[in-house]
Amino acid sequence: MAVAVTTKTAWKLQEITAHSSNVSSLVLGKSSGRLLVTGGDDCRVNIWSVSKPNCIMSLTGHTTPVESLQINTNEELIVAGSQSGSIRVWDLGAAKILRTLLGHKANICSLDFHPFGSFVASGSLDTNIKLWDVRRKGCVFRYKGHTEAVRCLRFSPDGKWLASAADDHTVKLWDLAAGKIMFEFTGHTGPVNVVEFHPNEYLLASGSSDRTVRFWDLEKFQVVSCIEEEATPVRCVLFNPDGCCLYSGFQDSLRVYGWEPERCFDVVLVNWGKVADLSICNSQLIGVSSAQSTVSSFVVDLGRVTKSDSVPHGLIRDDEPLVPPTPTGSSLRRIYDRPSTSCSKPQSRVKHNSESERRSPSSEDDRDEKESKAEIQNPEDYKEIFQPKNAICRTPPRNNEPFPAPPEDEPVAAKEAAKPSQAADLQTPLPKQELPDPVQRPPVVTSTPLARTEPSVIPAARNEPIGLKASDFLPAVKNQSQTELVDEEAMSQIRKGHETMCVVLTSRHKNLDTVRAVWSTGDIKNSVDSAVAINDLSVVVDLLNIVNQKASLWKLDLCTIVLPQIEKLLQSKYESYVQTGCTSLKLILQRFLPLITDILAAPPSVGVDITREERLHKCKLCYKQLKNISNIVKNKSGLSGRHGSAFRELHLLMAVLE
Repeated sequence: MAVAVTTKTAWKLQEITAHSSNVSSLVLGKSSGRLLVTGGDDCRVNIWSVSKPNCIMSLTGHTTPVESLQINTNEELIVAGSQSGSIRVWDLGAAKILRTLLGHKANICSLDFHPFGSFVASGSLDTNIKLWDVRRKGCVFRYKGHTEAVRCLRFSPDGKWLASAADDHTVKLWDLAAGKIMFEFTGHTGPVNVVEFHPNEYLLASGSSDRTVRFWDLEKFQVVSCIEEEATPVRCVLFNPDGCCLYSGFQDSLRVYGWEPERCFDVVLVNWGKVADLSICNSQLIGVSSAQSTVSSFVVDLGRVTKSDSVPHGLIRDDEPLVPPTPTGSSLRRIYDRPSTSCSKPQSRVKHNSESERRSPSSEDDRDEKESKAEIQNPEDYKEIFQPKNAICRTPPRNNEPFPAPPEDEPVAAKEAAKPSQAADLQTPLPKQELPDPVQRPPVVTSTPLARTEPSVIPAARNEPIGLKASDFLPAVKNQSQTELVDEEAMSQIRKGHETMCVVLTSRHKNLDTVRAVWSTGDIKNSVDSAVAINDLSVVVDLLNIVNQKASLWKLDLCTIVLPQIEKLLQSKYESYVQTGCTSLKLILQRFLPLITDILAAPPSVGVDITREERLHKCKLCYKQLKNISNIVKNKSGLSGRHGSAFRELHLLMAVLE
């Protein structure tokens, strides 16, 4: 008799190198669960088919990192928002850009497609929400009310409302027809990361960095329930297609919730780290996460996950009676009225607001669209997935087979261990449930370097120090069996470099005190002189970060002192130094380059003018220094990511020097 093989509940499907620099955003297609779109600091948008190793298409055109992405319901269009505030809409079937939308003044943090009409909503770091008409290239309406960055936007299933979540701890519900706020939901004590409408009922779920999931009644405008026993921020949420439960993605875990009463049906431990998005297909939940330039995809078998309260966990109190859940389809709440036609009702409602701030297409937009390209990296996969518009089958075919589940490493008891016990389930170490990659190492797109060498530029934000290993600070273990270290021995090893570090920090503090003493006299030039004389770039960077905040502090004689330091900063291996150098150079070029070129081009004066001669001397000195720096800028303008875009901007500003 054959023995049944126990398969895993959750496993790692694949890991790919998605970009040549850090991945800054990623999103899954909700219809098929097979389309993956990634955005990177290299300013590219790459299209992937989940489980396939090669990039299908690469979209270019953005000049700053892509920070937000969304795919429309039919998986025909992609919208991408960048750090500069620009938005681009792409047609995947035609492999071309459809629209460029300009209007936000800061990073795009959130995007969503209207479920029926040709509209896109965008939320930004500038706190504004804008509704765009993709066909007419214009902003239909602007919604003001949030006081901090808008992190998530979702249209209701009937297309009448828009929900927004923001860093100001609030969730707002907007009426698209009236063009105004319907209600503001307060209760979260931290930034709200995500909102999601129930697929059928008038119910909204929100997840926050305050580690809670809240459910809101959209008829009575009040909280239905709040789940508060998590240990990490809520990163993403997704209702089951039939609306029976809510899946919540946390650091290294998936939790399944009910809301009346609040309860946790199941917990699945998944080693996906900071999961970014979820999608459901063929009774499988797909989750994706990123780390630096790599993207990992994971699968959870929903057939092995508890989605009802037959075995309730954790959140039911012993002194409360168990209330059975309302059967799906017979809810006491109202059900969304979906329009019978594809888009006539939502469009007619939104057009009431068209007079508010419509922008006509400009030549600048046309130029942006000409510069944007869709590079098909894998023609075979492209033809297979993105069929022509007159074909019967659309992007990825709906009859996808489920991903095969690998056999379980542990006995069946491993799944029981993953379920929430009393109160200590989050304190226990997470078991490793990963499966070796199905292929040796997935090939990468042509724009991605294969070799992973130590970065030439050390990032400003990193989780571990460059070039340091914890093992270097601990005594070597002579015996394999002798694994325990005496506390005193370990401490003596750690203290070895302590005195040296204290000397370095004391010297740094003393240097900054010296500069501060000169600064307090109000003499900016002498302050910078003293910082330069110390011969420590870190002190110069600290001072420039202050001066850069107030452009009026800059004078021509200050430029002559700072420009040689900027030349050093631009060649530094530290990202923060390079950023400060770029900011200072941009200020100098914008404020003083026209003056320098005008004075140098002016005919010589008649008679003796000491002041003019001094100014001319300073201009010649600055011009010579700028010429030296222009060579560095030109060489670095070919870099990818935020550095490349910053250097390209500087190169354009310095074009008059060539």
